[in-house]
Amino acid sequence: MADVAAPEDPETRLEEYRTELTGYCYRMLGSAFEAEDAVQDTMVRAWRSIDRFEGRSSLRSWLYRIATNVCLDALNAGNRRARPMDLTAATPVAQAQLTARPEVTWLEPVPDGRVLPQSADPAEAALARESVRLAFVAALQHLPAKQRAVLILREVLAWKASEVAELLDTSVASVNSALQRARATLAASDPARTDAADPLDEEQRGLLDRYVAAFEAYDMAALTALLHEDATLSMPPYDLWLRGHDDIVGWMLGVGEVCRGSRLVPVVANGTPAFAHYHPDPEGGFSPWALMVIEIVDGKVSGITSFLDVKRWFPLFDLPDRLEG
Repeated sequence: MADVAAPEDPETRLEEYRTELTGYCYRMLGSAFEAEDAVQDTMVRAWRSIDRFEGRSSLRSWLYRIATNVCLDALNAGNRRARPMDLTAATPVAQAQLTARPEVTWLEPVPDGRVLPQSADPAEAALARESVRLAFVAALQHLPAKQRAVLILREVLAWKASEVAELLDTSVASVNSALQRARATLAASDPARTDAADPLDEEQRGLLDRYVAAFEAYDMAALTALLHEDATLSMPPYDLWLRGHDDIVGWMLGVGEVCRGSRLVPVVANGTPAFAHYHPDPEGGFSPWALMVIEIVDGKVSGITSFLDVKRWFPLFDLPDRLEG
C-alpha cells in the first residue's frame, strides 16, 4: 500500500487494480455482474476525481474507499445473495419440485481470472482462492454490509485496523468491534472448507478424471463412489437441493435422466474445479446445459452446484455455445 504519487498515466494506473477490486466487490455483493458494474462505477468516479487526488493515502486505498462506498450503496437495498441450502431444507427426491426464484436471489459463480490477481506468495494466493469459494461468499452474505467490508479488508486483504478505520471514517475500536461480531457470525454459519485445488495434485486430478468418466458414462455406482455420503446437489435458479447418495442418484435417474450422454469440459470457478456441462442436442452435437462447480473435501466430492442459466454463465467464462459430436 505504498503507491503514493498520483499517476502520470491515470487510466493505466487505475486499471492495474481492476482484478483485485472486482474480487473485493464480488465478495461484498455475491454477484459477478454486479461486481463488474461496481468496479466500473469505481473507475469512472476515480477518473473524474483524479485531479483532486492529493496522494495523502495510497492510490490503492483511495480506490478501495470509492469501491466500498459503491458496494454499500448497492447493499442498502437489502438484497442478500444466497445458495439454495441457505433458503430451504434439503428435499427428499420423492418430494422434489423445481421452483425457480428470481436471478437476484442467487449467489453467482465467477471465473478465477476475473477476481484473483496473480500472486507470487503461495499462502496469499491460497487465502484469496479460499475467500471466493461459494460457501465462504455465501457466509459473508449473512453479515451486515459494513461488517462484511471490515472482515474482507482485515481477514482476506490483511489491512491494518487503522487503515480500515480511515477508509470507513470510523475509529479503530469500532473496526475491531465490527470484526469481532463478524467473526462470531461467520463461525455460526460454519462455511465448510474445501481442499486446496490450485494447482490440482495427482489425487485430485485422478478424482476429477474419474468423475468425468462416471458422469459421461452415466454410471451411478462409479459416481456415488466418488461422493461423500452427505454430498449435496443444487441447481440454481431452482431452490431445490438434495443431500446424500440415494437422493442424488434418484434425481439423476429420474428428472435428471435427460443428462445421460452429456459431455463435461473443465474450467475453474470460485477457486475450485468446475465443468461446462454440455447436453446432447437432438440436432447433433452438444449444447450448453449448466456450469457445474465442484467442491472437494478429503479426496471426495462434497458438493455439486449446477448453475443452469447458461446464457449468463457460458459467455462470462468464454465458453463455446456448442460442441460438435
